[in-house]
Amino acid sequence: MTVGGILLPSSAQSKPQGGEVVAVGEGKIFGDKKIELGVQVGKNVVYSKYAGTEIDFNGVTHVLLKEDDIVGVLETDDIKDLQPLNDRVLIKVAEAEGKTAGGVLLTDSAKEKPVIGTVSAAGPGTVGEDGTRRPLDIAVGDCVMYSKYAGSEFKSADGRQYIVVKASDVLAILS
Repeated sequence: MTVGGILLPSSAQSKPQGGEVVAVGEGKIFGDKKIELGVQVGKNVVYSKYAGTEIDFNGVTHVLLKEDDIVGVLETDDIKDLQPLNDRVLIKVAEAEGKTAGGVLLTDSAKEKPVIGTVSAAGPGTVGEDGTRRPLDIAVGDCVMYSKYAGSEFKSADGRQYIVVKASDVLAILS
């Protein structure tokens, strides 16, 4: 049910995209190297919108996730404080243009979706086949262009738009 009292079918209800980690697997094995997972029990994580499988365990609903479905670790209630995992990048989205080149004002629905923003946080990089971590070429403060339909979008406590994308979805570093 919505705040206004409207009953929505389960297909139209928005599900939470985060929660507390209650258990983790053993990690990944690369030859004789063991790589620990990037999350630990007790941490709050944010995950992709359509990720995971819901299961009922001891009368409580849980979501079973792969590490790749987890966007990052969130220590506060504000998405701007997210610490991305692995090859994920947190980007503060640039404001959409409010008027056309000819001076016509645009409504919010008519504005073109921005694909440019400033990197607010970046993950530590990917783990290669040999078990070593490869750092990202993207740094905090970089102005980047990313794929239009990539990533997971979020709104911060102050109303700013953020998006978390994989580093491979960053098309260019503009500065």
